[in-house]
Amino acid sequence: MTNEVAVAAEAATNAVAGAGVAGKLSGAVTTHVAEGRALVDRVGEWVAEHGVDFAVNLAIAAAMFIAGWLAIKLVDMAIRKALSRADRKRTLLIDFVVSVVRKGCWTILGVMILGRLGVNVGPLVAGIGATGFILGFAFQESLGNLASGMMIALNEPFKVGDFVEAAGHSGAIVEVNMMATIMNTGDNKKIVLPNKSVWGGPIVNYSAMDTRRVDLSVGIAYESDIDLAVGVIRETLASLPGVLRDPEPRVAVASLDQSSVTLVVRPWCSGADYWNVNASALQSIKEALERAGVKIPYNQIEVHQAKS
Repeated sequence: MTNEVAVAAEAATNAVAGAGVAGKLSGAVTTHVAEGRALVDRVGEWVAEHGVDFAVNLAIAAAMFIAGWLAIKLVDMAIRKALSRADRKRTLLIDFVVSVVRKGCWTILGVMILGRLGVNVGPLVAGIGATGFILGFAFQESLGNLASGMMIALNEPFKVGDFVEAAGHSGAIVEVNMMATIMNTGDNKKIVLPNKSVWGGPIVNYSAMDTRRVDLSVGIAYESDIDLAVGVIRETLASLPGVLRDPEPRVAVASLDQSSVTLVVRPWCSGADYWNVNASALQSIKEALERAGVKIPYNQIEVHQAKS
């Protein structure tokens, strides 16, 4: 009898505990449902009160975006056409100006769209203006690159496609943007140089001039006939493809070295033919001198043993 009473008491206790847990779960669910309904009611009230105005503003903002996008493209084309008509050679300046104007127009359009959607842009603009001075110190390198990019665009020491040497690197210019100059090296590596580094040092443009002079040195033995060697070299250069007749190639004695008489050989060619003329001239001159019996010496040491 006692065991039955204990079992009944335990069952009653479990029932009460289960009822308590169920009550708590039911209360939590009820609370969440009530909060959800309140949120839905608030959204419904906002939509009923402001929905039409918001939809109209959203449609107008979308129309402003499309119209602004088309207007920016037209401004881009107009500026590029006007600058190209004024000076067709200043491609870097044209690209730089168009890039700055495009980014400025997009910024203005974004502010207008946000204002149309009801965003108070006044504090945002004021905050940007107030922090601009501080940001100027924080981004001195970026501002320096921007100013250097502007100087490169205005002075245009090179253009896209030119082979230049700048900031310790050599390569063909691919792009000059607001912050960096991009070039490809001869072995097809991409190098991104900060504009400040490019403008802050010497710039050697190998493609700026239509013609270039190839500087070569040829050594002949002291016992060789200098006039014969000079004549052979002149004839070789005259028959070599790519070598210009005007200006006339120059061949003359440059120095008297320890083991040879050094001749300076300076043919002219177009900039595009420079490396071809350089390589072919060396090979052709060597072969022509050998056929003519002109000795090309090399460094050697002669040891004379004295008789005791």
